[in-house]
Amino acid sequence: MKTIFHLQLTTMLALLPAIGACAAPQPMAEADPGERDLQTVAELDKAPGNITVTPDGDVIISLHQHFEPEVRVARVTDDGQLEPFPDEHWNAGDEPGYLALDSVLGIQSDTRGIVWMLDNGMRNDITPKLVAWDTRTDRLHRIIHLPPPLVPEDQFVNDLAVDLTHDHIYIADPAGGENAAILVVNLETGHARRVLEADSSVVPEDIDMVFNGQPAEILDEDGETLRPRVGVNPFAVDADNEWLYYGPMTVETMYRIRTADLRDPDLDDQELSDRVERYADKPIGDGISVDNAGNIYISAITDNAVGVIHTDRTYEVLFEDDELLLWPDAFSYGPDGKMYVVANQLHLGPVLNAGEDETEPPYYIFRFQPLAPGTIGR
Repeated sequence: MKTIFHLQLTTMLALLPAIGACAAPQPMAEADPGERDLQTVAELDKAPGNITVTPDGDVIISLHQHFEPEVRVARVTDDGQLEPFPDEHWNAGDEPGYLALDSVLGIQSDTRGIVWMLDNGMRNDITPKLVAWDTRTDRLHRIIHLPPPLVPEDQFVNDLAVDLTHDHIYIADPAGGENAAILVVNLETGHARRVLEADSSVVPEDIDMVFNGQPAEILDEDGETLRPRVGVNPFAVDADNEWLYYGPMTVETMYRIRTADLRDPDLDDQELSDRVERYADKPIGDGISVDNAGNIYISAITDNAVGVIHTDRTYEVLFEDDELLLWPDAFSYGPDGKMYVVANQLHLGPVLNAGEDETEPPYYIFRFQPLAPGTIGR
């Protein structure tokens, strides 16, 4: 059954006007003591989705599909301009297919400089796929398709975690809410499985996303407003690729499960569910990243904040800004030792704002000094 969020996402995308425009973790610069200011990296005229920074320092972002951008994925130049990534051909979304990107949110560079892009194919209703581009040879590395029944009709595969230690990728699919699940992709064989579908750790609860006293609302085809409930979304592995940390967006709990259990095809969903751990409380949030010390950074979207769940499982706000941190979304470590994060005003866009577009560019990329080093690209 499709949830409110997924049903209206597809409808609103159709109505929106087009917008132009086994490797070990690589060593990274140690964090310098002192002020941990939030620094502006770029001011953009298009809303970013997710972000990754390659080992060579390239900043790559997806452009958020809620705004139906002409360019799906872009490299951010030193002067803040957006160049289609890998090139214009791959962003020729008017001709969707095998060698084109349709709707990308999840994006992550691995330690070899290969950028993995998760194309959910929702704009033109095409088969979702993983596209991997080698930034060092500037060549296509691999494509892995994610066809039914691996993903249901109401799929919304939107985030991923790359595990080169075990040659796997894990994918979050909030889908229709009640059928949310995790995908486990074996990079050696190309085989993928759907696990933990409808488990309590991946489905949303009946919690509103409230921004400045106003709940997020979706305008349906009949003119009624509905409040979205979003399943598994915060999603990241730790530095050793031992644990996957995750949780639904509209749930105030962070869970974790050992990646060894996810990779074990002999465990059924009930056995997997029994191995899920409730890790900590969390705010309603979108993106997360885990540093080498085990701290979990999270974008606290309804608080206009970036926070951290410490290793003692307590939560602390690191940055809060009611004017700039408007829907902080995804994170990525860069080779400069900084953590990068985007802010895209998603709650002010028409999809989640009852059909009204109250966004005001610029949209931002920030960076800050994290509490500890981490894996580049994550």
